[in-house]
Amino acid sequence: MKLSVVIPCYNESATIEYIIDRVKNAQINELEIIVVDDGSTDGTRVLLKNKIELQVDKVLYHEKNMGKGAALRTGFREATGDVVVVQDADLEYDPQEFPLLMGPILAGDADVVYGSRFVGSGPHRVLYFWHMAGNRFLTLLSNIFTNLSLTDMETCYKMFRKDVLKSIKIEEDRFGFEPEITAKIARGGYRIYEVGTSYHGRTYEEGKKIGWKDGFRAIYAILKYNIWHQ
Repeated sequence: MKLSVVIPCYNESATIEYIIDRVKNAQINELEIIVVDDGSTDGTRVLLKNKIELQVDKVLYHEKNMGKGAALRTGFREATGDVVVVQDADLEYDPQEFPLLMGPILAGDADVVYGSRFVGSGPHRVLYFWHMAGNRFLTLLSNIFTNLSLTDMETCYKMFRKDVLKSIKIEEDRFGFEPEITAKIARGGYRIYEVGTSYHGRTYEEGKKIGWKDGFRAIYAILKYNIWHQ
């Protein structure tokens, strides 16, 4: 199966070259790399235009910052692979684990696979307690409404069969994408698996962007796409 890797990118000049190298070196036979620059202003665009465009399949540009969900919507639309995975442009998630994520899909067991930071034996950087507590709360709240048993709804690593993505309309522009896509997958009756992944989290000083406002939007999105938006 061909794997399309969609990389939403906003002000990641310090890491974008490294993550592209790691994705290219992932143990996948057929690989498509799509980068979506979401209005970067820190020099990321210069790197993309001068170096990275020649190394990947597609680089797409937003003229202004629209959010992770909007960037993924753009990237998913251009993906041609049988399977599509989200890869953040920082170094928190390891592309060497793509085969692990693909396993249940290749076996014919799963339509969607989430990579959980809270199960498995991979290394995990120890960072913010309240981020961990917030992620667990949002996952629990999402599970209550979806009747799923996920351990990490907010994970970056979400892998989909392409036909699943084609059946779903993504509406959220920012980090509300995570609970939205989870609600719509659950409602569609798709087979979901979880695999444990490593996690090399970063601090705000190192470029982490998600904040408390995104947590409130996630709660709103959980309610919106599970109750009000059937």
